[in-house]
Amino acid sequence: MIRLAASRTTATGWMMTKRRKSRAVYVGPVKVGGGAKISVQSMTTTHTHDVDATVAQIRELAEAGCQIVRVAVPTMKAALCLGRIKSRIPLPLVADIHFDHKLALEAIRQGVDGIRLNPGNMRSREGVFEVVRAAKRAEIPIRIGVNSGSIRGGGKAPNLVKLMVDTALRYCEDFERLKFRDIKISLKASDVAATIDAYRLIASQCDYPLHLGVTAAGPPDTSLVKSSIGIGTLLAEGIGDTIRVSMTGPPLAEVKAGLEILRALGLAERGIEVVSCPTCGRCEIDLSRIVEQVRARLAGVKGNLQIAVMGCVVNGPGEAREADLGIAGGKGFGFLFRKGRRIRKVPEKQMVDVLVQEARKLI
Repeated sequence: MIRLAASRTTATGWMMTKRRKSRAVYVGPVKVGGGAKISVQSMTTTHTHDVDATVAQIRELAEAGCQIVRVAVPTMKAALCLGRIKSRIPLPLVADIHFDHKLALEAIRQGVDGIRLNPGNMRSREGVFEVVRAAKRAEIPIRIGVNSGSIRGGGKAPNLVKLMVDTALRYCEDFERLKFRDIKISLKASDVAATIDAYRLIASQCDYPLHLGVTAAGPPDTSLVKSSIGIGTLLAEGIGDTIRVSMTGPPLAEVKAGLEILRALGLAERGIEVVSCPTCGRCEIDLSRIVEQVRARLAGVKGNLQIAVMGCVVNGPGEAREADLGIAGGKGFGFLFRKGRRIRKVPEKQMVDVLVQEARKLI
C-alpha cells in the first residue's frame, strides 16, 4: 500500500480540486480508480434467491444508468443463485457478505465480479483470509467496507473518524500480506461531517480507490440532501472513484440521484436536463405542469440537452438564452429560444408540444 503525504489539504481543510490519484481495479469490465470516470452503483431490494425478480430489478437499474450492482447474500440459498443471476444481467455483480465467509467463497465459485465485506464482522479471521486467497485466484476485487456502526462504540465512539480509517488501513495491510491489492475502500457514516472527514483522512494515507456514500441516509428527501452534500463535497475535492446514494425505497431512485450529483459537478454527461425557476408572484403560466410534462415526455430520450422553462420576463429571457432550448413565459404565452436566439411566440397550451418537438430536432 502506498501511503500518501497528508499535506494535500489546505489550511482551511479544503482539498485541491485536482483528482486524487488512485490505483485501478476492475469490477468485471468496469474500471474503478486509475483516472476512470466515476461509476454509479446501487443495491437490489429483492430477495436474491428470487432470481426473476432480482434480474428484473437489475435490468431496470442498468437501463437507468447504473454501472455496478450489489446483491445481499444472507444465506447459502441466495449464494447458490448468483451464477444464474449473473448469466442474465448486463452489469457487473458484487456479492454483499456479512458474518459467514463460506457465503463469500460460494459467491466466488458462482462467478461474481466482486465481493464487499467488512472483516470486522466476520466470524472467522482465518475465514476472511480464505476469501482473500479465493478472490486472488479468481482475479476479482474486494471492497473493504467499514461503517460507523460496525466500529466498537458505533457512532458515539471517541475519535470515530480516525478509528474508522485506522481500522480500514489495518485490514488493507492484512490483505497485502497475502499479496492481494485489488482493494476498494468505503468509510460510511450516517453523519455527513464524519463521512467527509473519514474519506479526507484516508485519501491522504493510501492510493486505493474509494467508494463514496453516506450510509443510512434515510428516505428520498433526506437522503438527497445528505448524499449531495457528503458525496458532492468529496467529489468536488477530487476524492472518490465510485458512488452509491443510500436511499430508503426503490433503488432506481438511488441511481437517478447519483447521476444527478455527477452531472451537477460536470463529472457525467448531463443527458436531458430541464432547468426551471422557483416561481413567484410574477409567474403567469402553469410552470409546474409544463416542466413535469416536458420531463415525462422526454424521459428515456438519449442525448445531451439543457432545456430552460422560465416563468416570467425578469430573468426568464436571459436563462432561456443560456440553455440549448428555452421558454420565457409571459401572461399565457412564452418566447421560444433556441441556441441563444429568440425564435417565436408560443401560446401556453402549445408550450409542451413545441419544447418536445424542438428538443427531438436538436438531439
